[in-house]
Amino acid sequence: MSQRIMILATNGFEQSELEEPKSRLEKAGYETVVVSPEDGQIRGFSDGEWGDPVDVDLTLDEATTDTFDALVLPGGQINPDILRMNDKAVKLVRDFATENKPIAAICHAPWMLIEAGLVDGKTVTSWPSVRTDLKNAGGNVVDQEAAVDGNLITSRNPDDIPAFTAELVKQLEAQLANEKSLEDA
Repeated sequence: MSQRIMILATNGFEQSELEEPKSRLEKAGYETVVVSPEDGQIRGFSDGEWGDPVDVDLTLDEATTDTFDALVLPGGQINPDILRMNDKAVKLVRDFATENKPIAAICHAPWMLIEAGLVDGKTVTSWPSVRTDLKNAGGNVVDQEAAVDGNLITSRNPDDIPAFTAELVKQLEAQLANEKSLEDA
């Protein structure tokens, strides 16, 4: 069975920050599942305009961490701002952290990490306007393509998607190797 990655988003996600990691992960052999508070479809945002709709595979009410190996949080200003006000979404992010599963947040999505109480003492990055929030939450903020600290992977913007996705794949491969070595023991 291939590893499953949850992509948690709602209307107003940055189009490229959902679609490109999703495509890259699927091409690498991973199963991706779009989870949202809404069912049906959600619409992205791209270049200051509403973007294309994306099908929702599972609603937030139906989602748990049990059958997932990692979490991707796309950015966009609207998407994480709405999600961080949703207690179930915040709890889900916290649950992934508690289970030490990889959490990859790009652009404005580290707001979700702040809301879930996961930033204090961690090295992180984000879109420039979110960096003060990360510092105020106790994060060590850096300006680089991908910051990795434990199970947290953060990136700044759509230009960082290749590095962002590569770091997530590294963590998924390590997770799989660790599970295999435990089975073989």
